[in-house]
Amino acid sequence: MAFQERGGGGFGGRPREMHKVICSDCKKECEVPFKPSGDRPVYCKECFSKRKDGGR
Repeated sequence: MAFQERGGGGFGGRPREMHKVICSDCKKECEVPFKPSGDRPVYCKECFSKRKDGGR
């Protein structure tokens, strides 16, 4: 049957492809579920939530 595999954006049972990056804030190595383009800073989970909660 054609509809055995559900979903299309990486949620169909396959694990997401993770990419190793260095956090722009704390300089720790971390992994993100997208391929960084290089023209924007990338943050680890902790630094991202700190910026999101308190940075306006």
